[in-house]
Amino acid sequence: MLSRVAERMYWIGRYLERAENTARLVNVNASLVLDLPRIVKYIWSGMISICGSSDLFFTKYEKSDERNVIKFMLADESNPGSIVYSIRMARENARTTREIMPSEAWELINEFHLFVKQHVNSSLKRDAQNEFLDSITSFCHQITGLLFGNMSHGEAYSFIRIGSNLERADMTTRIVDVGCMNLLRRREDIPETLDNILWMNVLHSLSAYQMYKQHVRDKVNSKDVVAFLMKDQQFPRAVAHCLTELNNCVLPMPKNDQTLRSVTRVQRIIAEIDVARLLENNLHEFIDELQIDLADIHTQVSHTWFGYSPQETAERQV
Repeated sequence: MLSRVAERMYWIGRYLERAENTARLVNVNASLVLDLPRIVKYIWSGMISICGSSDLFFTKYEKSDERNVIKFMLADESNPGSIVYSIRMARENARTTREIMPSEAWELINEFHLFVKQHVNSSLKRDAQNEFLDSITSFCHQITGLLFGNMSHGEAYSFIRIGSNLERADMTTRIVDVGCMNLLRRREDIPETLDNILWMNVLHSLSAYQMYKQHVRDKVNSKDVVAFLMKDQQFPRAVAHCLTELNNCVLPMPKNDQTLRSVTRVQRIIAEIDVARLLENNLHEFIDELQIDLADIHTQVSHTWFGYSPQETAERQV
């Protein structure tokens, strides 16, 4: 397979997953605004920080209030993490490689792009926002299911899965960080009895609540939620499951030594974490370091199969 094609397949997977998870991240923050009004002053600025977009955001906006943050995350074409940017880039990568995927997938991605262009501005209003974000998630599920059921599961599809699972693992850690950052502020702003509301919103944002209840026979609490979303091998959005999928995709690839080493290193870190101790001390810092480790996997993938140096990888998104 040409490295150009592999790279574009990889980014299709990443951008589709990024759009879906950005929608999930905005939804969980919007829910927290309603359920935990005492922390509203932290929620929107915290999301920009968690996404690692503070520098870019404050070059364009003076205040990190709800209106500006929502616009930045949904409709700002200069923000690589925004929904409109992600879908535009997913479409562009699909357009240039549409002979590789089923024609129905290309048509659906194109339809998705047109839907976002048509509705993103109206979604900035609260009354239309939830329906728009649900539609983003629905489109992503349709495309993912269509590719799974209709595309040959060869190298091209493996690169889509690598991109998707790496992006998913990264965003799951960011959504856990939403809970973590607000938990740190709880002592002065949130009664301890409302902890379960905070973590229920985190679970709902990942469509994880029912699966969590099947695995954990206890009320929703920070320790079990973080353990489930980090370490569970069966739930598709748990970090451990995403890393297993990454490992399975990378294993049959040529020249996979460095990438496999990076993946297995992060798997070992996840398997060995003591969630209770992290919650007491430095979960936020641990998540920051984990995101650096996930970025290293991306660097190895780009260097091994797309031919970029680490510096070029840091500068490039296709």
